[in-house]
Formats: sequence, structure tokens, C-alpha cells
Amino acid sequence: MNKKDLARMIDHTILKAEATEVEVEKLCTEALEYNFASVCVNPSMVEKAAEILKGSEVKVCTVIGFPLGATTTEVKAFETEDTIKKGATEVDMVINVGKLKEGNLEYVKKDIEAVVNAAKGKALAKVIIETCLLTDEEKITACKLSKEAGADFVKTSTGFSTGGATARDIKLMRETVGPDLGVKASGGVRTNADALAMIENGATRIGASASIAICEGTESNSNY
Repeated sequence: MNKKDLARMIDHTILKAEATEVEVEKLCTEALEYNFASVCVNPSMVEKAAEILKGSEVKVCTVIGFPLGATTTEVKAFETEDTIKKGATEVDMVINVGKLKEGNLEYVKKDIEAVVNAAKGKALAKVIIETCLLTDEEKITACKLSKEAGADFVKTSTGFSTGGATARDIKLMRETVGPDLGVKASGGVRTNADALAMIENGATRIGASASIAICEGTESNSNY
């Protein structure tokens, strides 16, 4: 895969707590240079990113209920509406992992639906299932619930828990959702080889802070 096509599959990401506006500006400048699919930033940075990227092909992605997924459904819906008003065109929401693990599937589905409905017609909705905390059965259930709730993508990880994306999980998620939903690999994708392995197994989007290293085939010490 050539560098240009690979870049169009990457959400260039900075989600660390200590990220500054200057770092977000740099992220956006890099995204414009490489023409990444989007930049993924925390909600408070959406307006700044949208301002810089206005008129470009690069989308503004943000995170909802991040990183634990344990805020209430109402808060997630409001956060979605608020960030879209501020310029987000893609939202990555974290499921309520505890509710999934206790078998409260109706809660999980309604939680996803609230974000999907708030984003409908305005932004893509991606669902972070946090694979490192789930059994294979739970991963399958989370993907099915996301599809039923009308999500556009399922996504492996926040990058802030006990593990990130694996090619095996991507394959399982792709098999579960079929060809119509996007599958995003995030957390620990740091090299060109990592990214290509994810794509080979069914990923259609990569979330990474090592985006430039991935495109250039160089080393990165990035964590996300």
C-alpha cells in the first residue's frame, strides 16, 4: 500500500491528558501535510482543530465518555451534540464495559443508540469496545450491539487500558460485523508492519499517534 492511501486510513491522534493547544496545532499541521483521514482530539480541543482544518479533507474526530465509558447515557448524548456543534464530524464513544460484563445488554445498546442518534446525519459514530477487558464472546456481543444500534464503526481500544489492538481481535470484529461497518484498530499500532497487519485482517481505519512513522516506515516511541 502506498503512503498516500495508507494516510487516508489513519486518524492522527493526540488524547493524552497533558496535550496542549500547541501540540494540537502541530497535529493538525501534520494531518494537512499527510492528508490523514482525521485528527482525533479530546473534546476541549475540537474547536481549535476545526478552525485549523476548515476547508480541508481532514475530518475532526473526538472521543465521547472517554476513556472509561462509565459516564451516563445522557452525558454521552450531550457530549456528542456539543462536540458536533463545535466542529466534530466523527465521534468515538466508549461503551459501558461494566454493564456489558454484567449482562445488561439493553443498557449497552441504548447507550450506543443515544450517541448514534445524536450524531445521525452530522458525524460518523464509532464504538470503542475496549477489547483488552473482554472475552471473545463479549467482543462479539459488543460488536453485534453496535451494529444493531446503527453505529458506523466498531473500534478496538481507547489505548488507555491494559492493552491495545491485535490483528486477532480485528479479524474477529470484522467477521462479526460483516462488510458494511468500519473496523478501527487503535492502541499500540506504532509501525508500518503493525498497520498493514491490521488492514490485512479487516481494519478500515487506524487510530495512532505514530501516524508519520507508520507512513514513513520509521521507528516511533509513541504509546497510542
